[in-house]
Amino acid sequence: MITTALFILFLLMMSAFFSGSETALTATSRARMRSLELKGDKKAAAVSRLTEDRERLIGGILLGNNAVNILASVLASGLFVELFGEGGTAVAVSTIVMTLLVLVFAEVMPKTAAIARADSIAMLVAPVMSRIVAILAPITGVVQLIVRTTLHRVFGLDVTSMDDALSPQEELKGAIELHHEEGQIEKEARDLIRGALELDDITVEDIMLHRKQIEMLDVNAPKQEIVEAVLASNHTRIPLYDEDPDNVVGVLHAKDMLRALWKVGNDVDKIDVREIAMEPYFVPETTTLKEQLDAFKKSQQHFALVVDEYGSLRGLVTLEDILEEIVGEIEDEHDVVVTGVEKQPDGSVIVDGDVTIRDLNRMMDWRLPDDEAVTVAGLVIHEARCIPDVHQVFSFHGYRFEILAKRRNQVTKLRIVPLQDSA
Repeated sequence: MITTALFILFLLMMSAFFSGSETALTATSRARMRSLELKGDKKAAAVSRLTEDRERLIGGILLGNNAVNILASVLASGLFVELFGEGGTAVAVSTIVMTLLVLVFAEVMPKTAAIARADSIAMLVAPVMSRIVAILAPITGVVQLIVRTTLHRVFGLDVTSMDDALSPQEELKGAIELHHEEGQIEKEARDLIRGALELDDITVEDIMLHRKQIEMLDVNAPKQEIVEAVLASNHTRIPLYDEDPDNVVGVLHAKDMLRALWKVGNDVDKIDVREIAMEPYFVPETTTLKEQLDAFKKSQQHFALVVDEYGSLRGLVTLEDILEEIVGEIEDEHDVVVTGVEKQPDGSVIVDGDVTIRDLNRMMDWRLPDDEAVTVAGLVIHEARCIPDVHQVFSFHGYRFEILAKRRNQVTKLRIVPLQDSA
């Protein structure tokens, strides 16, 4: 009787081992294990190998766990029959005692410990569990075959061809957002990583400087006027057009102009603006930032003019614009700091209509959607389905928008209040 009780205790310990191993090995981060493996950690390497085939791992653990639990229950039933004799009392006592022992000591307690120390426990049990899974592999393989066949024929589910619901980029974004919400990653670090991951999701149209804001010069203008305009500009590259702003014929670089002036003794009339201008570099508005960044590196250019499907000029994008999507605003000594976003004491925010939704979200840590519009004004017009008037108020996506000013059909200034703060 004592031998049977000790063997039951041993089986409960084995059950606890299987339960804790299952939780630890499934809860541990494969990325973290891979990082430790690259640093030479052999235990982390064992965890990585073990978790490569999660179906085989779970099958082996469940097989072992169920086997020891069932054997423990059978032995316990025999033990209590010896103590209480044949009848319902022995069965009832055996069921109650074993349920409590298995639930508390073989399930809840080891799994709670495994959740709290998933990585360390996973590396501790991995060598032993690898051998157990290998020994049980033939039986596990048969079980997997039965499960897959049943799922496919009865439910029409082919688990062998199932893909992850989320792309690796989406998984990384979700993990970063979760760590930020838990306070483990600062906002600046989160924005930096998300910006790099989202380069494939953003087009140059989303970040370009609109054609209305581009500083351009007529190549046929007097040379003195062109030189003075270039020297007075805050930009080193200025597009040149021939009569029609859509007809861009070159890009004048301030350095090239100064070199040309130096060669002719600063005689403005002797320089040929068309000759010293660079060939314009055009890109379609649908180009992603990742594609454009690669193109900039390949062509060794920093400046591109954005055109639509009809070849009309839409705006311009620079290498700095793309980098700012990752690291945030980069301001030099010539930048004019105009953010267009002003926080108010009452919790509201006054925003210029041409501020991009992405910039506003990054600055205020908001989540306004940018799928249908690039700017804040564009979002309001899209949601309102009309050109709003001054003092009109709209509420959507958890924010209240009040139109403060407009110029003709263009919304130029708005007040935005998060609804949870305005209650």
